[in-house]
Amino acid sequence: MNNVFPVKNRSSELVPVSPSGIQLPAIIAEADSDTARRFVEFFLVSIRNKNTRTAYAQAIRQFLNWCDERGLRFADISSLVVAAYIERHPSSAPTINQHLAAIRSLFAWMVSGGILQRNPASEVKGPTHRVKKGKTPVLTDDEMRELLDSIDISHVVGLRDRALIATMFFSFARIGAVLGMKFSDYFPKGKRYWLRLHEKRGKYHEVPVHHLVEEYLGHVTN
Repeated sequence: MNNVFPVKNRSSELVPVSPSGIQLPAIIAEADSDTARRFVEFFLVSIRNKNTRTAYAQAIRQFLNWCDERGLRFADISSLVVAAYIERHPSSAPTINQHLAAIRSLFAWMVSGGILQRNPASEVKGPTHRVKKGKTPVLTDDEMRELLDSIDISHVVGLRDRALIATMFFSFARIGAVLGMKFSDYFPKGKRYWLRLHEKRGKYHEVPVHHLVEEYLGHVTN
């Protein structure tokens, strides 16, 4: 697909939008006002976590600038366009999948708002990330953030998986203990929420909930 979309000689400037302060890529600024409004709402309404918002903004800006450099309008973006971008992406597999998740989420938001009829990124597959066999790997905080941001949260399954993975990582809990929790095992105590993790032979222990886990569980339980 390398020569399917020739590059045009025009830079993709960012255009400020008030009063939100969100800056629009040129391809969005050139679309109609409903598209621009829905784009701003995607970041301010649908994404509460600042780190996720920043990561998604960077990924989406890169993609839309890539489209703009090839003379495409927002309405022209198809599954072929998204697939070509993913194929040419120079980053690692986890980063590419994170960018694809951001693109999918944006278009899902556009579809739910009536801006588009279908999500052109929904059928595009990202690269497979293979880990060599050996001793159990330990993810760093940055690697876990990259993993969580790569999950497609435009549907309830993605929201559930993100909450499950984050709970295991930040509480150091066994997967069996997390899967065995009930709603009553997530409870407020003092100024924080806590988890009650049930172990073998009827034993359990309680741990404070990390702020990200609290946010992710809120999307699933509300």
